[in-house]
Amino acid sequence: MRILFDQGTPVPLRSHLSLHEVTTVFERHWSTLTNGDLLLQAEAAGFDLLVTTDQNLRYQQNLAARRIAIVVISSTSWARIQKGIANVVDAIARARPGVYLEVTVP
Repeated sequence: MRILFDQGTPVPLRSHLSLHEVTTVFERHWSTLTNGDLLLQAEAAGFDLLVTTDQNLRYQQNLAARRIAIVVISSTSWARIQKGIANVVDAIARARPGVYLEVTVP
């Protein structure tokens, strides 16, 4: 699966997703894109999943027609995400095109 990490998604999470191709918004030079444009670019580039910590995304964007899956993590803190890493990895494994999942970490 081709995964895109949004701004705020801790990069160390990448090491827990070794079966996937992970790229960051920063690496793609998309840091200045707004959420709508980012989703369009990610879909056009063939990404399967966006991992983000932007909990307002579902209120800001119409996600109904999206092909890309979205996993939202409830924190940007790597220490907190590590405590709930199994839940994050599970959500990513369950992600399918057009699905929106939220993961609450301790």
